[in-house]
Amino acid sequence: MPTIERGATIRRGTVVYGDVTIGEGFTTGHDALVREDTVIGDDVLVGTRAVIDGGSTVGDEVSIQTGAYLPTNTTVGDRVFVGPGAVLTNDDYPLREEVELEGPTLEDDATVGANATVLPGVTIGERAFVAAGAVVTEDVPADTLAVGSPAEHQPLPERLQGGNTVR
Repeated sequence: MPTIERGATIRRGTVVYGDVTIGEGFTTGHDALVREDTVIGDDVLVGTRAVIDGGSTVGDEVSIQTGAYLPTNTTVGDRVFVGPGAVLTNDDYPLREEVELEGPTLEDDATVGANATVLPGVTIGERAFVAAGAVVTEDVPADTLAVGSPAEHQPLPERLQGGNTVR
């Protein structure tokens, strides 16, 4: 059985595997999936049809929007926002060679915009911002904006500076 603290709202069609630990105030949309060996902090939102694959860790006050995909071995810090349709990956060459799966890391207060793609092993630094539709192939330093395909780094505009207030 999963361990789910008080105050959870788990909507129809959502599946939470048995060996998952979830903190207080957890909320899902419909048809979300949280797989095995995952630990989720307090006040986390997992949107409709979002997927968190096994062996992942999600911090406190995180918002994972509709249709986002977090692969096995992903690490998400506190107050992180993952936009709708964002795809994080953990395998450079699926089905071509056997590799150890290395999920991305999203540090505290990071933001990943809608439909962005983050490749395996990439770290999105504290307070960094990945623009919608960006394809991130390398680490994004703290307090930096990543834009384009492949993403290029720019100074973070003043209006985007500071930490996230996710909820």
